Amino acid sequence: MARRIDVTGAGGVRLAAWEFGDPPKTDHRTHGTASGDTAPADPVPGSATYGGADLPGVLLLHGLMGRASHWAPTARWLSERHRAVALDQRGHGRSDKPPRASYTREAYVEDLEATLEQLGLGPAVLIGHAMGALTAWQLAAKRPDLVRGLIICDMRASALGAASQHTWTEWFRAWPVPFATLADVRKWFGEDDPWVERPNPARGAFYAEVMAESPDGWRPVFEPEQMLRSRETWVYDAHWEELAQVRCPTLVVRGLDGELGRAEAQEMVRVLPRGQYAEVADAGHLVHYDQPEAWRAAIEPFLDSLREG
Repeated sequence: MARRIDVTGAGGVRLAAWEFGDPPKTDHRTHGTASGDTAPADPVPGSATYGGADLPGVLLLHGLMGRASHWAPTARWLSERHRAVALDQRGHGRSDKPPRASYTREAYVEDLEATLEQLGLGPAVLIGHAMGALTAWQLAAKRPDLVRGLIICDMRASALGAASQHTWTEWFRAWPVPFATLADVRKWFGEDDPWVERPNPARGAFYAEVMAESPDGWRPVFEPEQMLRSRETWVYDAHWEELAQVRCPTLVVRGLDGELGRAEAQEMVRVLPRGQYAEVADAGHLVHYDQPEAWRAAIEPFLDSLREG
């Protein structure tokens, strides 16, 4: 199961965290408010030992435009031996989306810091995809006491530049919103999107999950303008210096057809004081969505090594 826990982020922004596994018999938290808002989830096999504080914590962070539920398959198998929590970051999923809130790197990192502290989850393993990975390694550099391990999934440390931001702006403008049906969402993002090189059903499913029905059709649960504001706070800068400050064991994972090239990924591993490398075949940017079993095979040995260490 997954249950929602409200967390207060930077500037008072309300964040939705989702805890996977059977609910603990006693609530050991001193902060955070459990709510009745739940996400659909299948029962987790083998989770009878779930008790909360005695299990090592894992916090999962989606990328730009993502949501916590994208991590559900990963979180379910993690919850067999970990306290697994996925976070809807500000502006995403069911977390607040205040139009005047800050969408800076500092705000995202402070939200993560607040989540770990309020849930009593640290020192935790952070698993981040794309922008979520950047947030994770920036927190690991800032607060090493809160992070005991880190998994970076398909996120570059180099600057992407103005051309990249312009491409994203044009891409958002190309969306045929509103979509009449969810099937139209899956087809456009999986097949018809001119920015897609070849059909990818997993991509269509990924974007269908971030749509909500409105009176005139299906629209994203986020504001595209907020996504662009979030992205412009990191896209122009390189992040090698912060990467070099990460002292915990770190696994860099890339899809062979993803956005993180092999040379840059291996340089990231070299820069990291305790870096390791893994790659997933037949996977693009959405590694954990494209190849969930291969993704598990790539990261599980690393997680096991942290438990044994």
